[in-house]
Amino acid sequence: MSTEEKMTIDERYKYLRLMKKRYEQATKHQKGQILDELQTVTGQHRKGLIRRLKGSLERQPRAKQRDCSYGVEVDDALRVIAETLDYICAERLQPYLVPTARDLAAHGELDVTPHLLEQLGQISVSTVQRHLQRFRQDEPRLPRRGPTRANQVTRDVPMTRIPWNESHPGHFEVDLVHHGGPTSSGEYVHTLQMIDVATGWSERAAVLGRSYRVMADGFQRCLARLPFPTLELHPDNGREFFNHHLVRFFRDTVQGVQLSRSRPYCKNDNRNVEQKNATLVRAYLGDHRLHTAAHTQALNHLYDRMWLYYNFFQPVMHLTEKTVIHTEGQTTRIRRRYDTAQTPFDRLCATDAIPPEDRDRLQALRDHTNPRRLRQHIYQLIDDLLALPGAIPGKTENIYHPLSTPISSQEGEDTLVTLSLD
Repeated sequence: MSTEEKMTIDERYKYLRLMKKRYEQATKHQKGQILDELQTVTGQHRKGLIRRLKGSLERQPRAKQRDCSYGVEVDDALRVIAETLDYICAERLQPYLVPTARDLAAHGELDVTPHLLEQLGQISVSTVQRHLQRFRQDEPRLPRRGPTRANQVTRDVPMTRIPWNESHPGHFEVDLVHHGGPTSSGEYVHTLQMIDVATGWSERAAVLGRSYRVMADGFQRCLARLPFPTLELHPDNGREFFNHHLVRFFRDTVQGVQLSRSRPYCKNDNRNVEQKNATLVRAYLGDHRLHTAAHTQALNHLYDRMWLYYNFFQPVMHLTEKTVIHTEGQTTRIRRRYDTAQTPFDRLCATDAIPPEDRDRLQALRDHTNPRRLRQHIYQLIDDLLALPGAIPGKTENIYHPLSTPISSQEGEDTLVTLSLD
């Protein structure tokens, strides 16, 4: 039982049952001392403790069930907000209930009243969790499925890991997700993913194959959208990252960037990007084989929308404290504490890594985007991607640019800008 936290009801009853034997056998003076100790430990009133020690310490069922604190209006609003944010956990969802409700109201997706906003602001995480459990019974979920060799180039690249409490944006974990399906033969599509440790900002690009040219284009595609400078790139030891051509590209094109790598066979050194490989890539695409130029173009089109959705509307939680707990006779464990959920964009705005004029443009882009319709568009693009019969080569690559004109939510058309990747 932890003495640093307030007792739960079960812990308090267990403690009273243990002390009751001493209390019954004690003298009058000793009973007074025991009651003093019980008051200090439990924080309860002395007379209440005496009644409990003289009576039964079995928990009695509630004689009358409490009425519901939140009505159908809150239930409907939670259902719409949870769907809009793709059914994230209650800890991430609860801090953003009111902001998301206001965003949806501005786009005509949700009718809100001052009373509803007040209730959404005071609802607890546990209550949100109970509502989400009911919603998941009716809503279909995407299938979640869940596989490195050193070379001479890696000799000059240090093996390390980005600290979990890194506070300055720009330190990216990098990984490559294969979309080869049941076989790795031939050329197929890969997803290049970059995750910023400090803010949770994510960048993705689809590349066909793993040659130097397509990998360089994938990195250029990701770096062109970043609204803040890149300080460090931390991939694994794969040859697709560490070859003479790509290392030269990093040093010539991304000047000032620090290269580091994880230890061989230690996937936890890239724990942030490995987690996002499952939740932001595999959860959407499964293990389908994508192997054509049309698949690559369609996947990049999907990642353009996901860039906006996950960086601006999906709150994430960050680890703030790790405590090693040693208990005699038990396995040593680590207690982790997380901060209040915030979107990567909100975390970025809390730093000095982004200029004020860029922050204002990104804020305008966010305000003019309908998150509910954006999520629906993402799922439609997934269906279109997996339904492609063959290759249809494209001549240009259209991607979102973070400083472009905001997306029109009324017309429902995406404003794109064509960037040269040469």
